[in-house]
Amino acid sequence: MTILIRGGTVVNATGAAPADVLVDGERIAALLAPGFPLQADETIDAAGKYVIPGGIDAHTHMEMPFGGTSSADDFPSGTTAAAWGGTTTIIDFAVQAKGTSLLSTLDRWHQKADGRCAIDYGFHMIVSDVNDTSLKEMESCVDAGVNTFKMFMAYPGVFYATDGEILRAMQKARETGSTIMMHAENGIAIDELVAQALAQGRTEPVEHGLTRPPELEGEATSRAIALAKVTGSPLYVVHLSAAQALDAVARARDTGQNVFAETCPQYLYLSLEDLARPDFEGSKYVASPPLRPREHQSELWRGLRTNDLSVVSTDHCPFCFKDQKELGRGDFSKIPNGIPGVEHRIDLLHQGVVRGEISLARWVEICSTTPARMFGLHPRKGVVAPGADADLVVYDPAATQVISAATHHMDVDYSAYEGMEITGRVDTVLSRGRVVVDASGFRGSTGHGRFLARELNQYLV
Repeated sequence: MTILIRGGTVVNATGAAPADVLVDGERIAALLAPGFPLQADETIDAAGKYVIPGGIDAHTHMEMPFGGTSSADDFPSGTTAAAWGGTTTIIDFAVQAKGTSLLSTLDRWHQKADGRCAIDYGFHMIVSDVNDTSLKEMESCVDAGVNTFKMFMAYPGVFYATDGEILRAMQKARETGSTIMMHAENGIAIDELVAQALAQGRTEPVEHGLTRPPELEGEATSRAIALAKVTGSPLYVVHLSAAQALDAVARARDTGQNVFAETCPQYLYLSLEDLARPDFEGSKYVASPPLRPREHQSELWRGLRTNDLSVVSTDHCPFCFKDQKELGRGDFSKIPNGIPGVEHRIDLLHQGVVRGEISLARWVEICSTTPARMFGLHPRKGVVAPGADADLVVYDPAATQVISAATHHMDVDYSAYEGMEITGRVDTVLSRGRVVVDASGFRGSTGHGRFLARELNQYLV
């Protein structure tokens, strides 16, 4: 089947230009001069709208076990919600439990996702048990198209890795060309601060933020960078939230070290004030790292402009307020950590364009092109160009909308951005040449999405 997208402005990371887009089957066949005389099986009117590459959310947690419960979105609901928001690829995390193997973990996550996703997907691997066997299995994971390995300096007793374990995993990453992803918070110090707060009767959700100060994110980020320098390993810092951590990343990048970082929409728009909302409402905003004082936001926007922050992902890990977040009433340390967001990333970042924080091309770059290159999917994904997968979004920059749990498609009972008015809206979404969202609603299907075996990071020097 052929589809012709007519009259739009094609926006890539390199800039914007009027062009018609011809789709043939699952691929983009050609970019044509506007109005080029051509017939297709279906024509989509994109006049006054942008045509951009489908979004790539490189950090999601569908069906993730945490604190005695599991994230509210499964792969069918989460990938459907992603499609509604213009995201056509997710990279989720397979979570190794201590005492289990990486390869059996990967098998379990394939069983969860295969045949159940509405859009294409890949996996990162969480390494929580570093030993000779798991280090050897990292090689097999790379062969299977999973070449990014997340480790934690937080959560002692669950995911926490010692500096020695991190060093060994980084040495293996250097050997295989893979990339270590790091949750950089000083978990040992944080656990002590949490215990002190609870002992003093400080139990409200805001304490989650107060006991995880930005200095401890900065310290852990600096330590991870030092270990990466010693080993020669690439390092990707996930969900960076604090100016102190950004400073450490910028310094490393200025020396030419292969250090990269992402931030998330919640750190650009929400703050510690949200964690302090009364009547336990603050629990809706509990995530790790925590929301920061508002002054950190301008620093993160600056980091996006300077490319010290390379990507914006969501860390989508939704837990319902009722029955899940409420597990932490009377003890903030028991509140499941996570904020829903996979549906709204592209819209929220377009607000950055509207506000003058980032350019139109940079919007596309951080939403799609850079994650495609960072995680070995480019040029198949992340670009509107002949030969690429026809993952396309027709985006209306003039439409307005109000974000609300009443209208979102994520399987969670609240929105972290409830009532926020934004300019810009997804109009039509194609996934590998199939229209999955348009004015008539969701036209996709569970099982359309395919697993993506990824190549290595294309930014390594």
